[in-house]
Amino acid sequence: MPRLFDHLYILATMAFTVYGQLILKWRIQNFGAFPVDGMEKLRFLFALFFDPLIFSGFVSAFLASLAWMAAMTKFDLNYAYPFMSINFALVVLLSGWLLNEPVSMQKILGIVLITIGTVVAVRG
Repeated sequence: MPRLFDHLYILATMAFTVYGQLILKWRIQNFGAFPVDGMEKLRFLFALFFDPLIFSGFVSAFLASLAWMAAMTKFDLNYAYPFMSINFALVVLLSGWLLNEPVSMQKILGIVLITIGTVVAVRG
């Protein structure tokens, strides 16, 4: 049972990472296109940075780092790191659901291959 609890560090890393990706994309698309002019680019980036939900994405990335450091005290890197590949699958699926981004059959096939690869890598 304690080993199961240790896996929560990996799960927390994944959850914070995926949240950060989704919240950044969701909020950034509301700000429009990236400006061409140099000073406008700077203003644009500052506006993004001070958006509370975008800032929560940065906080989420920091929390993911803390959870990952805790995971590294419990697992070998070559065991824990393959779980991070599941983040790609989760982001594709959730961006399709929450952000209405297209999810093609090729992406579904990629997700299946990632999942199989993760299972093989973790058990190997």
